[in-house]
Amino acid sequence: MANEKIYVTQEGLDELERELYQLIHVTRKEVIVELQEARAQGDLSENADYDAAREHQRVVEERIHELEAMIKKSELIKETETLAGEEKTVKLASTVRFLDLSENMENTFTIVGSVEADPLNGKLSNNTPLAEAMIGHKAGDIVTVKRVEVPYDVEILEIK
Repeated sequence: MANEKIYVTQEGLDELERELYQLIHVTRKEVIVELQEARAQGDLSENADYDAAREHQRVVEERIHELEAMIKKSELIKETETLAGEEKTVKLASTVRFLDLSENMENTFTIVGSVEADPLNGKLSNNTPLAEAMIGHKAGDIVTVKRVEVPYDVEILEIK
């Protein structure tokens, strides 16, 4: 993930920034209090509370660093309007209703960047085989999802 862009929606970027703010302005201060209280107990060499507070501090600082890097590398997914007469194609931020032809099951997902992916809530990473197969195609197209196990076909029913 050296210099690659991280694609996020405005909602996803706002969430990353909220989490970063919370960690810097609230959680970091709570960890300092935890450390102070643990130090007040005396001997630090056998102080489990102090060790736990230091570990909590390490985890918080790592997450702060991770979030700052993600925000710095983030590129906003812009919703582009389709011109009159132009057919919509699947792209980042598209909501796609499709039919899995192998199981005859209909499903709907919004394609988002990997940071926002949450399949249980209808958000599919653009890096998944399913999203990769659909990107660039239009409603009515049947595409093959390439998997290591068994490839399968889906029909794109609707793009929003």
